[in-house]
Amino acid sequence: MKVSDYVSFDAVGLAELVAKGEVLPAELEAAAREAVQAVDPRINAVVETWQTDDEPVPGSTPLAGVPFLIKDIAVAMAGRRMELGSRLAAGNVVGADSSLMQRFRRAGLVTFGRTATPEMAYGISTESALYGATRNPWDLERSAGGSSGGAAAAVAAGVLPVAHGTDAAGSLRIPAAYNGLFGIKPTRGRVSMGPDVDEVFNGLAVHGSVSRTVRDSAVLLDQIRGPESGDPYFAQQPSRPYAEEVTRHPGSLRIGVLAQAWGGRRTTAPVTDALSRTVRLLEFLGHQVKEVEVDLGADWEEFVLANARLMTVNLTTLVDGLAAAFGRPIDSSTLEPATLAGYHYGQRVGGAQFHTALAMRNRVARSLARYFDEYDILLTPTLPELPVSLGTHTEGAETLDGLGWIERINDLSPFTMPFNVAGTPAMSVPVTADAGTGLPVGMQFAAGYGLEGRLFRLAGQLEQASPWSGRIPTVWAGNHPAR
Repeated sequence: MKVSDYVSFDAVGLAELVAKGEVLPAELEAAAREAVQAVDPRINAVVETWQTDDEPVPGSTPLAGVPFLIKDIAVAMAGRRMELGSRLAAGNVVGADSSLMQRFRRAGLVTFGRTATPEMAYGISTESALYGATRNPWDLERSAGGSSGGAAAAVAAGVLPVAHGTDAAGSLRIPAAYNGLFGIKPTRGRVSMGPDVDEVFNGLAVHGSVSRTVRDSAVLLDQIRGPESGDPYFAQQPSRPYAEEVTRHPGSLRIGVLAQAWGGRRTTAPVTDALSRTVRLLEFLGHQVKEVEVDLGADWEEFVLANARLMTVNLTTLVDGLAAAFGRPIDSSTLEPATLAGYHYGQRVGGAQFHTALAMRNRVARSLARYFDEYDILLTPTLPELPVSLGTHTEGAETLDGLGWIERINDLSPFTMPFNVAGTPAMSVPVTADAGTGLPVGMQFAAGYGLEGRLFRLAGQLEQASPWSGRIPTVWAGNHPAR
């Protein structure tokens, strides 16, 4: 299969070709590898590729035979490296599949490599000292976002239609917005983190995906959802497959709009313009849309401080474990400035402070749940501004302490993290683009705990009403006619 043909299908479409015998999984994998060769020298999204030995059965699942990439953190594939984007873990080879990797295999996905992440996923722009900067396919001088930036850049550039990612503070939704993709953060407990860990960042982090079509993310989530024995959280299973929800009418939804973020960060004019156009589209589709104020359950300074404590304590234990495992020092030779500052900050957090931070998590979850008792959906911009230039996120990082770095992350992305804290599902949808630059603008839609089905119904409707699949970035694998 030529790459120019390969990029015209989403994952479900590719699997259908395999099921019909029109193409072999090996041919799809070869096309994906050619796509990597065509675009990755410019975007630096794929850390490593390898020879695969899985032999999916055509038609056995809706994704059987589809090429796939995993993020270089949180999902373990036996015999392959997982380096967490860090010099501290360089060369780390995993001994056994994690629960999620086993589910990827059962789904028939052909996992042939891993994508870039900022060091330990501890940032929202993918610019690690180990891998270098991942560039945005729409504008190579701009960030691809993070921490699932490698996954998003690869999907946006046509390397593959859907890819794995994680989200602890917006790490799927931010790169989805930057790269013009659909990205969904599932409910806490929807996808297992096992077996080696029960939760990541005290339940803030979840597994999910970025994709070019809504149905790909829905079908993938159907393949990987559900608990494993010993999981600390349980999200009730949906009454029907998410793949079916995408084609169901969402009804007339009560949608609250929050244009300006908690904490006072102002949304820029291009994004508020895109939000206004989204509101008009929603009203045209029959939804009841109203500007709202949403009580976060904590003031912004308390929210940021508590999250700094939760995240840095978790970071500290991770760093200590890696340093002991590899016999490496914990200093600037192994860690970047923001990670090292977070490590030292986490060392100073006391038990009572950590307990208070967990209490804040509970208050935010309860407060947002009360909002969702009154409204079906909360709409916000995914981000307050267009994709920023490379280096913006990390500029002056060496002068920040652990709290200062979390303050920066929340200032640059103030809309996303509350839903990680609450554990509720949220998605970024590329409903529209900036009229001046042509850059994608993501809109975030959040729903109550366990209600991914509602999000998929709305996303499917928006995809039909305002299709984005025809928007192609500057760097696109299909633009190489020789391939």
